[in-house]
Formats: sequence, C-alpha cells, structure tokens
Amino acid sequence: MPKIILLTATGTPADASVFATALAAARLFDGHLIVLHVRPDVRREIAAMASADMGMAVGLDGTIAHMEEEADLRERTADTTWRAFSAANGVKLAERPCSSTVTYEWVTETGMTDDWLADYGRVADLVVVGREREGGVLSMGLMEAALMETGKPVLIAPAVPPAGLDGTIAIAWKNTREAAGAISAALPFFHWAARVIVFTVEEDGEVADKSHLRLANSLRWQNPNVSIQVLHRDRRTPVAVLLEAVAKAGCNLLVMGGYGHTRLREAVFGGFTRAVLEQAPVPVLMAH
Repeated sequence: MPKIILLTATGTPADASVFATALAAARLFDGHLIVLHVRPDVRREIAAMASADMGMAVGLDGTIAHMEEEADLRERTADTTWRAFSAANGVKLAERPCSSTVTYEWVTETGMTDDWLADYGRVADLVVVGREREGGVLSMGLMEAALMETGKPVLIAPAVPPAGLDGTIAIAWKNTREAAGAISAALPFFHWAARVIVFTVEEDGEVADKSHLRLANSLRWQNPNVSIQVLHRDRRTPVAVLLEAVAKAGCNLLVMGGYGHTRLREAVFGGFTRAVLEQAPVPVLMAH
C-alpha cells in the first residue's frame, strides 16, 4: 500500500495538477504526503557558468542577486500555493503518524530537483511528478530520475487535475516485463477501482498473443469487475487507438510499462511511451 507519497512543489502553474493527483492517491490509502521544494544552488550555478565563459565576471553580483530573488519568489509561491491547497482540502501538517487521515510535511532542499527527488523517492512508496515544465516542455529528466533512480512506482499527473483515482482503471497491456512490473505496482489501486479494463492493441505481423486473457483471469482475484478490449488499429497509430479507447471508457487512471528500444532510457521512454505521456488525458502509473 502506498502510504508515503512524495510530490514536488515547484512554484509554477503545473503544481495544481500534481497536488490534486497526489491527494487523490493519498485519499485512497490515508497517505502521508512529503511535499518537496528544491531551491537552485545559485552560487554553484553561477560558478559553473563563469567557468564556461570568463566574460561573466562582469556584473556577477547583480546576476547572483537576480537569481536569488527569483528563487525566493518561486519558494514563496510554492509554499503559499500548497498551504492554500492543503487548507482547502483538509490536509493537516503532521510530524508523526496519524490514524485515518491524509497528512503532509513540507521539505525544502537546495540543489538539483532531480537529485533530491531520487533521494527522497527511495524512501517513499509512490512518487508523483508533473508532466510538464514551464513552456510546455515534457519533464523527461524529472520523470527519468523518478523512475530510474528511486525503484518506486511513479504517478505522472496530467495537464488537467483528476477528480479521483477510484473509478475505471485502464491497463495498456503488452506481454513484457515492464508491463508486468506496472501491474504489480498498481495492485493497491485495483482494489479500490469500480472496474478495470485491460486494453491490448493489435500489432501488425505479430503472432496472436493470449497473455491478456491470463492477465484478466489473474486480476479478477483482486477485483471481480475486470474486462478486456482488443483494439484494432485500422491504419491508425497504437497511441491514438489506445487513448481514444481510454477516453471513451471514461477511465481515471492508465497503468502501463515502458515500451521502446533496447537501450535503458529508450526502453522506458520510447516513442510509444513518450507519446502517451504527452497526450494522455488521465494520470499514468508506471514502474521500472
């Protein structure tokens, strides 16, 4: 059961969906939220920039002051936004375990967000990260740190906050070790789901695979309301077919493994997986 849930507070608009997604998970399990804000190490960043460009020595004090002001503003924004969110949703600050309630603690560190996310993530049960950074850029570095460095399941928040995670859960199934790992990570969520749908997309030229039938039979021991949908491509991309079916079924959560090429990073963030992360309208639960 994911009791300890780590999330990031960045002080950007992307926080709203991360907060809501993490809270939706915490409410299922009476979880404790560790809210992590990481300030940039301004002097270290400046030193690195100056070593690469000696001309930066001119006006260095002004640059440091400006970057520190930006860091202060980002921290205040993150703190204020989280305090308002927690108060509105009845999430209480707690230093020790409480019974039958969602609680939180606030942690501030200085350095690289990816590094601290990995450190705190290793002692959490679930890591929640945002899909985008400022400017709409996919946060691949953050997601990679969460997945590859923590050893814990990662819940990736969508652009629009979810209403909950206890409705219909979709599984993007492929007969791989990565998909099996994601299923194991999602077992606590299946227990609370109204129903579970196993989606499998037909692949051209593949021998007929019956593993989705075995999966559904196994999952019915966790949740009796499990069904299967075999999706036909009809000349469309697998991602388009899958996400259309997920939306049509009104799913609240998508569980999937990483699919791609054989290199380690590509095996998690290959073309199919990356396209799903960019386009999925619901939270995506992954594990590696």
